[in-house]
Amino acid sequence: MSADLSRREFVKTAGIAAACFAAQGCGSLLKQKAGKAHADLPNFVIIFCDDVGYADIGPFGAKGYETPNLDRMAAEGVRFTDFYAASSVCTPSRAALMTGCYPQRVGLPNVLGPKAKIGISDSEYTIAEILKPLGYATACYGKWHLGDATKFLPTRHGFDEYFGLPYSNDMWPGHPTSKDYPDLPLIEGERVVEYNPDQTQLTTWYTQRAVRFIEKNRDKPFLLYVPHSMAHVPLFVSDKFKGKSQRGLYGDVMMEIDWSVGQILDTLRRLKLDRKTLVFFCSDNGPWLSYGEHAGSAEPLREGKGTTFDGGQREPTLMRWPGKIAAGAVCREPVSTMDILPTFAGFAGAQLPAHPIDGKDIRPVICGKPGAKSPYEAFFYYQGWALEAVRSGKWKLHLPHQYRTLSGRKGGVGGQPAAYEQAKIELALFDLESDIGEQHNVAEQHPDVVQRLTTLADAMREDLGDSARNMTGKGRREPGGL
Repeated sequence: MSADLSRREFVKTAGIAAACFAAQGCGSLLKQKAGKAHADLPNFVIIFCDDVGYADIGPFGAKGYETPNLDRMAAEGVRFTDFYAASSVCTPSRAALMTGCYPQRVGLPNVLGPKAKIGISDSEYTIAEILKPLGYATACYGKWHLGDATKFLPTRHGFDEYFGLPYSNDMWPGHPTSKDYPDLPLIEGERVVEYNPDQTQLTTWYTQRAVRFIEKNRDKPFLLYVPHSMAHVPLFVSDKFKGKSQRGLYGDVMMEIDWSVGQILDTLRRLKLDRKTLVFFCSDNGPWLSYGEHAGSAEPLREGKGTTFDGGQREPTLMRWPGKIAAGAVCREPVSTMDILPTFAGFAGAQLPAHPIDGKDIRPVICGKPGAKSPYEAFFYYQGWALEAVRSGKWKLHLPHQYRTLSGRKGGVGGQPAAYEQAKIELALFDLESDIGEQHNVAEQHPDVVQRLTTLADAMREDLGDSARNMTGKGRREPGGL
């Protein structure tokens, strides 16, 4: 560890510690640091897939393959029908998960490529950095995508261990439409250990490391983050599952992801850690529909990745924590990946950062407290810097914007994408309870709802801006830079 890194980690840890002293008193903080307190702290596992659609796992209606371990998670935990990523593309979605903020707030609204000059800022606090002062062991195995320069890597942002790809697995010389990408680095810690690795082994490698991490840290609290590279194109699967599904390569990939979930759940059970571990399964955004047979399904939602229709951001989400989360529960309240940081902090008794975050503590919703409701008055859908939609309760208002679509055409075959067309939606109001597919514009019938949601959108523009209105917003923070 470099001297610069040591100083930075000290400053961040000291800042959280100071906040704990102020909020809870010296005795509480000392108790948090004591070894005995470790026994009372929960473990957290985040399994975050890439480009997996709403209908791509068994509990949400997957077809052509089975996902018995995810079925088990749903049977033993809670299934969320209205769980949202904060973006419909990779980098901003991951920024929101890690920081508890809309990606526009932390300056990362767009996808980063290799050698990006920006990344996650040192001034932001990740989930790992929130938990570290309490003695948590932390690891990230998989796709990071918050900047590939050393200063942006997981090991500089609260994670003890890192192994994986710094960005999407298609950003390599084998890209089907662009030959401008450099060799794809596989990183261990902060060192490139291989270029253009055998991607058929990625899911297995991530899983093996996850299991070893749990075994190694069985006697202390831990945060395990497994952001799978799959099912992002190009699709790869190991021989264990090659040709096993009736859905082709995509189904094979999903079966292997399910296997990975099973390995983690089985390890927790074997080590008797089930009842002190919250396992969270989600995806960063919806399916990349232009890839056709190599893409998932968002049915019955509209559109997919890269759009602010629900097919782009509503994710198949499960949480499991025996003894804390009721088995077989279903939550229909709108909640978000931004809520994971403050919620995990709440479960662990960790201190939140002093700067504003957008996520909410959803422990009452997760644990099925009677009458628990979504803490959001409104959830906002951005594409880049542009505010495109707002949801409040069952109502979703689309502001006029362009979007990409296949216009009913099938996507590509064999890993080659089909071309999108550009379409435009005018001001449109949808009742998501009766019209989950966002097909029937009822704006004229509910002008009062349109006005209320428009007012909420205006307030958000003041905070985070809207490029469609040439507004910057007052609440944005700068990303990290080189």
